[in-house]
Amino acid sequence: MRKPDPFGAEGDQPDSGPRQPRELLDLLGVAAVLLDAEGRIVLWSPQAEELFGYTPPEALGQYAARLLVHEQDLDLMIRLFSEVMRTGQGWAGAFPVRHKDGSSRLVEFRNMRLLDDRGDFYALGIATDEAALRQVERDVALSTRLVSQSPIGLAVLDTDLRYVAVNPALAQINGVPAEDHLGRRVREALPFLEVDAIEAALRQVLTSGKPMIDQHSVGRTPADPDSDHAWSVSYYRLDGPRGRVLGVAIVLVDVTDRHRARQRLALIADGSARIGTTLDVEQTARELADVAVPEVADVAAVDILDSILNDRHRTGPSADRALFRALAVKAAYPTEAVRAADPPGQLASYGAERLATQCVRTGRPILIPHVGERDLARIARDAEAAAILARAGIHSYLLTPLIARGEVLGTLGLTRARSPLPFDNDDLLLAGELADRAAVCIDNARLYQGARNTAVTLQRSLLPDIPPQQAGLEIASRYRPAGTTIEVGGDWFDVLPLTEDKTALVVGDVMGSGISAATTMGRLRTATSTLADLDLPPTEVLHHLDKITADLEQYATCAYAIYDPHRALCHIAVAGHLPPVLMRTGEPPELLDLPTGAPLGVGGVAFEVTTLGLAPGDQLVLYTDGLVETRHHAIDERLDLLLQLLHSPDRTSEETCDRLLESLRDPDDHDDVAILIARARRWPRP
Repeated sequence: MRKPDPFGAEGDQPDSGPRQPRELLDLLGVAAVLLDAEGRIVLWSPQAEELFGYTPPEALGQYAARLLVHEQDLDLMIRLFSEVMRTGQGWAGAFPVRHKDGSSRLVEFRNMRLLDDRGDFYALGIATDEAALRQVERDVALSTRLVSQSPIGLAVLDTDLRYVAVNPALAQINGVPAEDHLGRRVREALPFLEVDAIEAALRQVLTSGKPMIDQHSVGRTPADPDSDHAWSVSYYRLDGPRGRVLGVAIVLVDVTDRHRARQRLALIADGSARIGTTLDVEQTARELADVAVPEVADVAAVDILDSILNDRHRTGPSADRALFRALAVKAAYPTEAVRAADPPGQLASYGAERLATQCVRTGRPILIPHVGERDLARIARDAEAAAILARAGIHSYLLTPLIARGEVLGTLGLTRARSPLPFDNDDLLLAGELADRAAVCIDNARLYQGARNTAVTLQRSLLPDIPPQQAGLEIASRYRPAGTTIEVGGDWFDVLPLTEDKTALVVGDVMGSGISAATTMGRLRTATSTLADLDLPPTEVLHHLDKITADLEQYATCAYAIYDPHRALCHIAVAGHLPPVLMRTGEPPELLDLPTGAPLGVGGVAFEVTTLGLAPGDQLVLYTDGLVETRHHAIDERLDLLLQLLHSPDRTSEETCDRLLESLRDPDDHDDVAILIARARRWPRP
């Protein structure tokens, strides 16, 4: 004998002994009425009382026809009764019955003749409310149709967690026939799934009665063994009308499309964060390739039109040829397919028949789900590269243009070899989305580099060449533009020969950045050179520069010094500039304590001159604030560090310049810097 089910339900195998009742008859409320051969009621069930309204004392012994049938239906009822009793053939159907309250109800009957051991005949009538019966029939029909025709996978398991029902949709999803589920547990029918977790969840639902809704799972089934699918699975317990546990139901929905859409959105979001982290064209191209592999393709290549990189604006490639420069190649695994791609940095010329040329000429993507031999000849640069791609197993190809601001910049080429699925339209949309985002970043980087090169070229053209060695002075200088912005600053330096072997040393910084600051710097440098030719003292030079700067509606700082080698004296004045550093032989470096003065451009402010002696070997270090100012350190800390770095008596002036830039400047600093070091020598020369 089977062990009793702990929840009071039975399996499908019969047992000896009584079994628990099913609830369906209770739902129908089936009544039993027994009539003798004369048509009198001799048995009356409780359900009959509930159905017809008469108590047993009221019904027993009465003629059923007169008690239960309306006058107009009496003859019909008598004929049907007589026919059953005479022939022994049962009768079934719906018949209007008079309820005790006087109302009429349609009742479904099953009538049959019975014979007892004494040879007497009786008529047994089994009846139920016709409306209730029709409702159950509709529910059953609806449930059957829903289960069999639903696109949602449905299954019912008994309390032993064995399949008792599986609809066609679930059988198709699992790739296992429905009959191969029945009577088996999950681990027996579907061993390829994570059966331990599934059965644990089913037991929990069966025990607690609390459903598990929308549990997500990803995997593969025999229905599609080469592709991952995603499912939303819900488990809920089935309880009978009186609370008896019948089993547990599984509802499964294939949500692969939604899962893949979420993956695509996640990849696009990831690409937005990872692509364009720097204003560098090559780095941006590498970032695009890194995002595409391996999530989208096995191999990715990014190629840009050479005319775009060299700022030779055209509407597109010529009709018969396109010249590309490869920027990035990325593979998901070691493969010789990489050798078929153009190496980064290399130029490649593609004819009109090549897909890359067609892509940039039309600005439209190209999708080849299944690559053939003729396709490889149009993908690869030459026959050797096509053979490499064939050996590497390339079976699917996707090429999408990089378009920014209405201009085609190049292409993103994707191939698949190990990935079993071919590219499809969803992949095309995803690759296009990534390409569009990357193209804007590449174009920004290209424009940045072009603008920065222009600005730096302008800046350098306005600065002097390597300063000549002046009478009694050894000169060293450096200029470095800002590291991460196209906006070069207005820093400058100058070394100007004056009369009587004197030399003017100038370092200045126009506030602001960009072409405007560089242009103002050029004007001030020209004005400084002109004023120096007049042999004016430093305060007079700053006074005139102040007026010029105010007229330009700009501000600038400046340190202006005149060195007289015959007297070994230096006269210096500053306009809002950081103090120069004096390095005397055998003494620690010191910041000169000079009257700071107001910046140039304030207007009407007096400047003061300071005179100091420079012995042979002494050095004067002039610099702009870009050397010492940072966002994260106090200016006093940085000036102290400057003095520490200068405390090295054996270093040459050139070495000192390099040392200061190496130690104080960060490659990403947002300000340019100018340094000018003048070392006093013996004069006149021996």
